[in-house]
Amino acid sequence: MYIPYGKQGISEEDIQSVVDVLKSDWLTQGPVVPNFESAIADLVGCKYAVAANSATSSLHLACKALEIGAGDIVWTSPISFVASSNCALYCGANVDFVDIDIKTYNMDVSKLKEKLVLAEANGTLPKCVIPVHLAGRPCDMRAIKDLSKKYGFKIIEDASHAIGASYEKSPVGSCQYSDITVFSFHPVKIITSGEGGMALTNDHSLSMKMALLRSHGITRDKNIMADVPHGPWYYEQIDLGFNYRMTDISAALGLSQLSNLAKFVEQRNSLADRYDEMLGDSPFVIPSRDAVSVSSFHLYIIRATGNDPRSNHKILFEKLQSSGIGVNLHYIPIYKHPHYRNIGFSQDLCPAAELYYKSAISIPLFPGLTFEQQDYIVKTLKAPPGYQNIF
Repeated sequence: MYIPYGKQGISEEDIQSVVDVLKSDWLTQGPVVPNFESAIADLVGCKYAVAANSATSSLHLACKALEIGAGDIVWTSPISFVASSNCALYCGANVDFVDIDIKTYNMDVSKLKEKLVLAEANGTLPKCVIPVHLAGRPCDMRAIKDLSKKYGFKIIEDASHAIGASYEKSPVGSCQYSDITVFSFHPVKIITSGEGGMALTNDHSLSMKMALLRSHGITRDKNIMADVPHGPWYYEQIDLGFNYRMTDISAALGLSQLSNLAKFVEQRNSLADRYDEMLGDSPFVIPSRDAVSVSSFHLYIIRATGNDPRSNHKILFEKLQSSGIGVNLHYIPIYKHPHYRNIGFSQDLCPAAELYYKSAISIPLFPGLTFEQQDYIVKTLKAPPGYQNIF
């Protein structure tokens, strides 16, 4: 038996939706993409949605739309996938990291405030802050928005883990407290389009900019062309864009999966509740909850504190893997990667992120995980590590 940490669920309806596109006149960006965009925007209560071929592309488009470039500074969380900061580097900007809250694993608002006070004094305020909703738990967006009003930075929510989550009873993605929100539809995320991402905003100009840049910077809209059209065939490249288009094939899968989003999130929360109950008396730190948000529980992260022989981080990780349990670690602090070390980042930059890295383990959580599998995972977690010798 092997239990992965995450797994997509594909229904017959999902398969048929893709087959229908394969039989249609459109395979790349056709009518299904805008349907998927509209469905997501309606779901979260946001005005505009721009689909792309990945969340990484969507983050890059978001930075470009906000005119982040050389000389600008972008701050994000160190505990995230590298795309959360790479998107700023792609634009020629500088990046820095705000330490996490060791209870939520999200950006620590008190640390953000301290860092902003120092940056203002030094003339190094960020142009943009990218909070990351790790594991599907929303950041304290109201507090971050209040700081943005005082210090003048833009906000991109990296909600790659958090479609289906809510904050203050509003869906993540509404952009109530941000300029742009980005979702991911990678196979292990809450819903999948194979590969894919989407950027949401309530700002029409930002949506138009992202839509232009995702397709080479080319337009057929004569209202924004530099020259009078030469004829009905005419198009213009008016900006240096990218090939970041989502295909109709991907959009069809995503649109079909979207119909099951509420069910998927409910199942993930139910499994998380069961983990909470079974691990409540264990030596492991389990995910914290709060009253203002509902997590989509993309991940269930425990921490092995090392205060009990069963919770030695490395031994536990290896024991679970050897027992057929596909655990993972989300994530290595971004600044510890060689590329970031080579551009000058200290290897112990953020103390809470360091503590997290030495103790965090993502255990399996996905719709379709059975109680029997969950019982086996918990039994393995709680069992003594086991030792063997020749005597």
